[in-house]
Amino acid sequence: MIHRCFQFIFLFLTLSAFAQPPHLQKQGTATQLIVSGKPFLILGGELGNSSASDMAYMQPIWPKMQQMHVNTVLAPIYWELLEPQEGKFDFTLVDELIKEARQHQIKLVFLWFGAWKNSMSCYAPAWVKTNTKRFPRVQTKSGKAVEILTPFDKNTLDADVSAFSALMRHIRETDERQQTVIMIQVENEIGMLPEARDHSPLANAAFEKPVPAALMQYVQTNKASLAPAIRTAWQANGSKTSGTWESVFGKSLATDELFIAWYFAVYTNQVTKAGKAIYPLPMFVNAALNRPNVKPGDYPSGGPLPHVIDVWKAGAPALDFLSPDFYNPDFKYWNDLYTRKDNPLFIPEIRFEPSDAAKVFYAIGHYEALGFSPFSIESTEKPAEEPIAKSYTILSQLTPLIQANQGKGVMNGMLFDRKTAIDTIRLGGYTFICKHDYTLGWSPKAKEEEWPMTGGLIIQTGPDEFTVSGTGIVITCTSDKPEAPNAGILQLDEGTYIDRKWKPGRRLNGDQDHQGRHIRIPTGEFGIQKLTLYRY
Repeated sequence: MIHRCFQFIFLFLTLSAFAQPPHLQKQGTATQLIVSGKPFLILGGELGNSSASDMAYMQPIWPKMQQMHVNTVLAPIYWELLEPQEGKFDFTLVDELIKEARQHQIKLVFLWFGAWKNSMSCYAPAWVKTNTKRFPRVQTKSGKAVEILTPFDKNTLDADVSAFSALMRHIRETDERQQTVIMIQVENEIGMLPEARDHSPLANAAFEKPVPAALMQYVQTNKASLAPAIRTAWQANGSKTSGTWESVFGKSLATDELFIAWYFAVYTNQVTKAGKAIYPLPMFVNAALNRPNVKPGDYPSGGPLPHVIDVWKAGAPALDFLSPDFYNPDFKYWNDLYTRKDNPLFIPEIRFEPSDAAKVFYAIGHYEALGFSPFSIESTEKPAEEPIAKSYTILSQLTPLIQANQGKGVMNGMLFDRKTAIDTIRLGGYTFICKHDYTLGWSPKAKEEEWPMTGGLIIQTGPDEFTVSGTGIVITCTSDKPEAPNAGILQLDEGTYIDRKWKPGRRLNGDQDHQGRHIRIPTGEFGIQKLTLYRY
């Protein structure tokens, strides 16, 4: 009887886990994505914009993803193809993507290409594009219309909400149990061009009204932690608690951007709320990062960029997080700005290049990111040879270990190039001096002007035990205890995880650990090493 009772409880808990849709959950300081009741780390790849519009074109792509150890594909869903006629929906592409993903044991993040994609409204259906009276456009100061749907128009919002709601309803009805679709991106790289804000009659009328009370309340409540650009503008104009946009934040292009950011955020929040009311998957918005010393309007302004991120947090609370898309340098700088207590890091799109193989270790190890996803990942002709494939091979083995230790202060990452070749990590009473492999001077390429980006991560698994992984790194150790300040390598093994069990390979000693002086994974190689230290 007792045995049957335990069986019933286990069955109930199992079914309850599967009944709950994918969601975010805190573990210590980290945020984890939970799918089918278990943590899920996204080792992703985003498709090129048009790939998912043709299932025949997609056929050779799925095996490529498997060869690269991609566990999640980020795929667009196109409003123009989903609703070619108003109110008549075609879910053929959605169903085929889900079916093929299941067959290849891959999860999906759908990217809703609705009202906006890279600022423009190019994926709106023909019945929206051709009816400019019903669905008005953004206008410049001179009154010229731009191919961007204005966020101030209710007809556009209602149409976008209707289509997105239909999509979420269909996903729930066809995938709630299997949980193939695990997250949704709402719109894509929202932003204003070629000016900092919309100057249509609807926008101008809104600009002359008081700053919405919800934003003013947020600014006052969070004044100590506001993005510097917002706090400085507000304080420079007297820290007012009400007033028009220009009276509260000053007359500038920056104020124009704050204004349009608010209305983009509010619009997106309405779309998100409608979708979540039907099927509450985690939802996010991505940002096309601006470059230094470029004025608003010359970049896609008003999107969820770091300098206006608080406007988005206030205006779009239904979103779970905001994410950077990377096509510029300063990987650490931008990730620092997006990693906040109220915003876990997820990198949905990054230029597909060799440095991704190092960056993914740092994103997961240092920032405890939800996942990582190079763009147009299917464009390779040699998927198994791609550096990111080699990193994903390592990380797929380490995923259970990573997930078990996220948020507990026992994991960190490193990222190196020639300019930044040294980092220090402290874990478990030890100091790890981590360096680019080329700092040893052993490679002839170390004399070259440019060094390949390298990186890795360290996880403490016991009092003196650590797991090190990555590529192109060399590490020396010291003890943090004054009575025993030296650290020695007691044991160092390379190996692999097979079915979550560690299978040791070579015992690394002698030349392989420089006679006990360092831990090393050479540049161009990718590996996992288990390390035991001792103090003396």
